[in-house]
Amino acid sequence: MVQNNQFQFRGKRLSPGLVCLFSITLFLLLCQNAYGQENENNRSWNQPVKPFRVVGNIYYVGASDLTSFLITTPKGHILLDGGFVETVPKIKENIKTLGFRLEDVKILINSHAHNDHAGGLAALKALTKAKLYASRADAVLLASGGKGDPNFGDDFAFTPVQADKILRDGDTIKLGGVVLTAHLTPGHTKGCTTWTMKVSDGGKSYNVVFVGSTSAPGYKLVDNAQYPNIVEDYERTFRLLNKLPCDVFLGSHGRFFGLQKKIALLAENPKQNPFVDSEGYENYLKQAEENFREQLKKQQQERRKKGMTKQQVSQIYYYQKFKEKIFSMAGCVYAGRNCLSFSGLGSISRIRFKGNKIIEL
Repeated sequence: MVQNNQFQFRGKRLSPGLVCLFSITLFLLLCQNAYGQENENNRSWNQPVKPFRVVGNIYYVGASDLTSFLITTPKGHILLDGGFVETVPKIKENIKTLGFRLEDVKILINSHAHNDHAGGLAALKALTKAKLYASRADAVLLASGGKGDPNFGDDFAFTPVQADKILRDGDTIKLGGVVLTAHLTPGHTKGCTTWTMKVSDGGKSYNVVFVGSTSAPGYKLVDNAQYPNIVEDYERTFRLLNKLPCDVFLGSHGRFFGLQKKIALLAENPKQNPFVDSEGYENYLKQAEENFREQLKKQQQERRKKGMTKQQVSQIYYYQKFKEKIFSMAGCVYAGRNCLSFSGLGSISRIRFKGNKIIEL
């Protein structure tokens, strides 16, 4: 009840600070009920982790796999990623444990607008009053609460949040002597962003890369009407990431850079920082690109198979079974030991085999 601009509960006045705390707590509860983590696998990503200093002025304040990084400066702090809405209390507590204040966070940034990285941004923005910076494409997805995602549709919605500043490729954020550069690395989302900065630690300078994401989990890479240039975007992203200098490799998921293993290594030998790992960055990109190309190739093959006539399919079956020359078959212009060519196949001109398995279309 409100009387004379004072909030009361059971006849007792509530201080403005308590009212604010109550409002934010209620907001978090509502967000959690409406947009909570969906399944047991996701919950496993969101287990508590003791916060620690990664390198220089970069601190880990996230969960077991959903990362969140606090970049501290004398003029206030920058927070990268907010996890699920359920991750927010962990981030808040981790920042406090390290001796910093959540309200000193001045800028929020995001790797990409999926619920496991952006789900907590609305709550964090309400708690900190910080400004949110995002790429133009992901700002649209953030404002819709993840709805209309070109790959997931409305399946993984989160609390909508408005970006205060739109970033272009190569834009920088400057605060208290820290300079962060935004590199647009689209594919995983249209506005996926990889962040880079330099830090000093122990008299040495390090190039730090926070990878947005390069995975394509269940994505339709071929004939994606919602994202026609998705393949071109991934190609561009891999070219860019392979050119970035990297000493300290970090990312939006802990498994990208071996978070749990490196936490254990750091505990065993604090003088040897396992997060300085340029080789790990190179290996990650190599494997990620291989996975992408394998997924793309498989989908391209499936598309080509769907475009074949029943007669052409039967010819392939016959060839696989008998491994004979079949020049007399309609449409077949060449048949050899490990390859078969057709005329009139459009985009399919030759089929190669390894044993009875089609290995190339």
